[in-house]
Amino acid sequence: MSTSATRILVLHGPNLNLLGTREPEVYGHETLLDVDNDLQIMAQELGVELTATQSNHEGQLIDRIHAAREEGIAGILINPGGLTHTSVALRDALAAVAIPTVEVHLSNVHARESFRHHSFISPIAVGVVFGFGAASYQIALRGLLAHLAR
Repeated sequence: MSTSATRILVLHGPNLNLLGTREPEVYGHETLLDVDNDLQIMAQELGVELTATQSNHEGQLIDRIHAAREEGIAGILINPGGLTHTSVALRDALAAVAIPTVEVHLSNVHARESFRHHSFISPIAVGVVFGFGAASYQIALRGLLAHLAR
């Protein structure tokens, strides 16, 4: 792919490696590999370079966010998983690199337990997409690209 392509980083937080088997009634039957493959196909069609990373470790996600600025990443899609509701450090890392970020969730977090209604990430994100299953990522990518085009 051309070096001039828009570069997008997709970050998947804790437990997302279990997609397809973890509470499929909530998160669906698609695996993380399915999600990433579908996003890669869409990215190629849109002429976007996409890199996806999953970690169950907060520090690894933060290190990846820090590296993104040096790599010329134009935007970040992040599903922080449970860190959404607990991690000021993840929020601060995203704010520090100042890369436009869209928060993504598979389920409708507001239709679930009350502790899931609060996000440390949402206030610094350019947008939030949730509740559409794996399609949430594709909607988020289109939204992020529209934001970047402005």
